[in-house]
Amino acid sequence: MRIDTLLRVYKRKSIRVLPFILSLILVLFVGSRAVAVPTKSTEILWDTYGVPHIYGKDDQSAFYAFGWAQMQSHGDLLLRLYGQARGRAAEYWGEEYLESDRWVQTAGVPERARSWYKAQSPAFRSYLDAFATGINAYAKQNPNLIDDQVELVLPVKAEDVMAHLHRVLNFTFVVNPEQVLGLSKEKLQAGSNGWAIAPSHSVDGNAMLLANPHLPWSDLFLWYEAQITAPGIDAYGATLVGIPVLAIAFNNNLGWTHTVNTYDGWDIYELTLAGNGYRFDDKVRNFQTKTLSLKVKQKDGSLQEQPLVVKSSVHGPVVAEKNGKAVALRVAGLDRPGVLQQWWDMARAKNLNQFEKTLQRLQLPMFTVMYADREGHIMHLFNGQVPVRSSGDFEYWEGIIPGNTSKTLWTKIHPYKDLPRIVDPKSGWLQNTNDPPWTTTFPTAIKADNYPPYMAPRFMGFRSQRSVRMLAEDDKISFDEMVAYKHSTRMELADRILDDLIPAARKYGQDLGQKAANVLEAWDRQADADSRGAVLFAFWVHQMDLDKTFSKPWNENSPRTTPDGLANPESAVATLQAAAAEVEKTYGAIDVPWGQVFRLRLGDVDLPGNGGDDSLGIFRVLNSAPGANGQFQAFGGDSYVAAIEFSNPVRAMALTSYGNATQPGSPHISDQLQMFANKKLRTVWRDRSDILAHLEERKIF
Repeated sequence: MRIDTLLRVYKRKSIRVLPFILSLILVLFVGSRAVAVPTKSTEILWDTYGVPHIYGKDDQSAFYAFGWAQMQSHGDLLLRLYGQARGRAAEYWGEEYLESDRWVQTAGVPERARSWYKAQSPAFRSYLDAFATGINAYAKQNPNLIDDQVELVLPVKAEDVMAHLHRVLNFTFVVNPEQVLGLSKEKLQAGSNGWAIAPSHSVDGNAMLLANPHLPWSDLFLWYEAQITAPGIDAYGATLVGIPVLAIAFNNNLGWTHTVNTYDGWDIYELTLAGNGYRFDDKVRNFQTKTLSLKVKQKDGSLQEQPLVVKSSVHGPVVAEKNGKAVALRVAGLDRPGVLQQWWDMARAKNLNQFEKTLQRLQLPMFTVMYADREGHIMHLFNGQVPVRSSGDFEYWEGIIPGNTSKTLWTKIHPYKDLPRIVDPKSGWLQNTNDPPWTTTFPTAIKADNYPPYMAPRFMGFRSQRSVRMLAEDDKISFDEMVAYKHSTRMELADRILDDLIPAARKYGQDLGQKAANVLEAWDRQADADSRGAVLFAFWVHQMDLDKTFSKPWNENSPRTTPDGLANPESAVATLQAAAAEVEKTYGAIDVPWGQVFRLRLGDVDLPGNGGDDSLGIFRVLNSAPGANGQFQAFGGDSYVAAIEFSNPVRAMALTSYGNATQPGSPHISDQLQMFANKKLRTVWRDRSDILAHLEERKIF
């Protein structure tokens, strides 16, 4: 019935009907504004940027649709990743995957994934089954859209989903194969920025959240942006391809992001071999041994079998053996299979109390949690399954640990209450750029002395210093300012050192040194596409040993203003002249624009870049590798970005730098790269009416 008809009825009836009419009007109005969830069908509404908005009639249907959506956007990649997680990639695609299979099988990923799947609740197990069924259904209905090379991975099972999750989290992020097999602790080139701003620090009096992971732009590191709506959940965010739930997300009440934290959840133990075993607490123990068979596809298509003998000590699997010594790997959290359920419930939470109760399960092995909500709360949690160690500091546990004694063998992890955490700091803001938790806000809110020395190291990098500067020097930050700060390419290292380098160049420099000083003095200290002087400075930094460059090293008592000063000004100028000569020879001028050298290339798209390496102290991270003609091509850095304000309604903007698809023929490969080059974000469409106004495709199940 129309509202005007109701009003005519009202004029003829008693005033007692007024409450009824007003209630009905309110229902009609509110109903028109709400995101309606279809009750009889499940559907995917694809918007014009290839973002799937999933409406599930129930949770199981939503998982099914999400599996379908991921296949449509990333099917070839997803199946290849699942094949690797099975430890059978060499069987499918040849010897180049043999090392990957050895790593996955030695780590026990496939076997543990099966037990993890069985450990899920019956309801959540059915959700994982539905996700796998959605993957298989898409492949069955669209066989011509899937590469023949990866089709042999089909059908996918829920155990494959768990194996992929396990490989990504525990055996790529927590511990990387290159680190272990090389017996070094060189970190994976993965990082992030995360901000949470309280109402007291925002212009409009609303809490705000900035999500900004920095990962490689390929393989298992790709983000997939989506909205999932079902009874009890309406969450928007992103996850890594192949993961069936959102890993970074927000809803109408709260949101969170993750950064890679300074977390050490694994150790390498050196064993002393004796007979057929190893020495432990003055006794000889036998290894647990099993022999697996790896199949390797040959060039003629035949399969060749190779045995893989996996030895394990009380510490974990042996990953290297040489000269009477063996090295065993121990990884925390392998008995905690509830990561996906925890992420799913985080997205369903409605307030801080519910959110923290979910976090307290400690199923997520690592990552900082940066949080904000509609009620105005903000939180930083140094999340992780941190081993309870007997002694030693962070640096000690980064090395190779004696494995001949139970004194070094940890068996427990710290409970939630032991983890560094702060809620609603006096400053009104929190930040993390992969630094330890001690520098999340100023004045310092989390004291390092209150935690075991192995919990996290003590340092503050230039990117973190830049992050803190932007937050601390602006008393009230608007949503638009937060977005602008996110795109900042200013080099904190340049601000720190040019006041010493330029006078030194004037004093010690020859003709080229004097020209270099002029270029650096005129430079805007940004790494924007048209910035002149940034290339020269970056080349100089690359040739310097930053551990020996400064006369004042980093100091915990002056964390935001050190390191500083040139330890050897004359040597620094000689390096500057060499860098200037290289830049002039390669590019024809020492003031070549940044974007002429650093490029954004995906497919047929080739654009000038902006942003740069973490070591330069740039908030907008762009990792690049040398290419042809002296140019550098971006391969990672800023990937998924989301800026959220918990206003009414929630305001959000986002960008997936490389586009939301990799499947050949998709129009969404690199379709957001121009916005990335222009430092722009897109408006997030969450309301059904907005999605329908920007609808590209609709799929009803």
